[in-house]
Amino acid sequence: MNDHIQPDGSAGPAEHEHGALGDAEYAEFMELAAEEGFDIEDVEGAIDEAGHGPLPVLAVVGRPNVGKSTLVNRIIGRREAVVEDKPGVTRDRVTYEAEWAGRRFKLVDTGGWEQDVLGIDASVAAQAEYAIEAADAVVFVVDAKVGATDTDEAVVRLLRKAGKPVVLCANKVDGMSGESDASYLWALGLGEPHPVSALHGRGTGDMLDAVLEALPEAPAQTFGTAVGGPRRIALIGRPNVGKSSLLNKVANEDRVVVNEVAGTTRDPVDELIELGGITWKFVDTAGIRKRVHLQQGADYYASLRTAAAVEKAEVAVILIDASETISVQDQRIVTMAVDAGRAIVLAFNKWDTLDEERRYYLEREIETELLQVAWAPRVNVSARTGRHMEKLVPAIEAALDGWETRVPTGRLNAFLGELVAAHPHPVRGGKQPRILFGTQAGTKPPRFVLFASGFIEHGYRRFIERRLREEFGFEGTPIHISVRVREKRGAKKK
Repeated sequence: MNDHIQPDGSAGPAEHEHGALGDAEYAEFMELAAEEGFDIEDVEGAIDEAGHGPLPVLAVVGRPNVGKSTLVNRIIGRREAVVEDKPGVTRDRVTYEAEWAGRRFKLVDTGGWEQDVLGIDASVAAQAEYAIEAADAVVFVVDAKVGATDTDEAVVRLLRKAGKPVVLCANKVDGMSGESDASYLWALGLGEPHPVSALHGRGTGDMLDAVLEALPEAPAQTFGTAVGGPRRIALIGRPNVGKSSLLNKVANEDRVVVNEVAGTTRDPVDELIELGGITWKFVDTAGIRKRVHLQQGADYYASLRTAAAVEKAEVAVILIDASETISVQDQRIVTMAVDAGRAIVLAFNKWDTLDEERRYYLEREIETELLQVAWAPRVNVSARTGRHMEKLVPAIEAALDGWETRVPTGRLNAFLGELVAAHPHPVRGGKQPRILFGTQAGTKPPRFVLFASGFIEHGYRRFIERRLREEFGFEGTPIHISVRVREKRGAKKK
């Protein structure tokens, strides 16, 4: 996590062109960087990269087996999205970070749907709708060899209704002969079709140029819409952990349907709820109803819409069923929230059903399976009885405080100086790299840039993160740390 700057987070009033640094602090910092022999443009770029707000989101939509995941792999420059010559193979992770012509953006792959008895049109339309909702622009992928189908027309109607900018990708055009097939797609009414071979890379550059024109430079934040407005809380967790029950309990009324069948909530429900004397906006992000023949598809729907809800939230309250063993799905949901850079609260539900033996084993599971979020506030609750609900608000407030905490550059460098002196980096290859100085370039979540004389190992970065938490708190929030290494003097001139 720490070797990669995560862009998520808001750019509030204090975060302008210098990230979170004020003008005077920025000038002083740049003077320090120059004294240490760093290239000023590199330092400015590092601060800008860490300090900017959220990246624009590009959704890749289309019916099954048109090459969406192949296109995603081509855009991100590596094979991460699963590709197989049949529909429905994309699973789990659906969001990636990409860059083209010096601009970065988030890419949402909406592949992976299996045909079901509800009909292919219904399933594709549903998944496209969820992805489009969270996107700033859309790449609509059509198989140029097959041409526009009725399913494609259904997605077109969704795109027109959403009103988002659309780039039409005519995929599987491997040569000049295929370009005439692509020209027929003008009939879709979405503008110029861009002939592309996602498999071989043909035409993808021109298509991405069009994507950059469609994407906004800096999308508007969807949370914290007004100063003093309600903070947005996403309730997330695997099916049947009690998300809807918890929402009803904190609202003191039945706002959403609760059923023993996992996944009875079909659509996210936004509710303004007063809790602890404060009005919050809660989002119930449960997945759609599971049936045997829809189970994998329902899981995919749930992950896609949960990811969209987390992107819009400030705090993710992750519900975990304390009566059951912590699952791989629980861990994936935790990772989703951490990767999104949101403040996090762990709520262990059904606590009233636990005996002493289960509590003992649960503690051991938490220590091993949830080690990556050991810093998150934890509450043990019962959505059924209301037990310990009063502890939820303090935990959310603590997480928000950590999420918005900023350490002044002078205080941070005093801390780093003491830390490096007391615990220097191990010697590797006869050299001992040093952290020279650093700054916190952004908040929501806290994002640090450290400048060093040589490569800093991952273990030492984790050590720095741990000590930052011990010194400054940061309860309930991920911390993102990037390290810039000073080039040898004169290296650029050569």
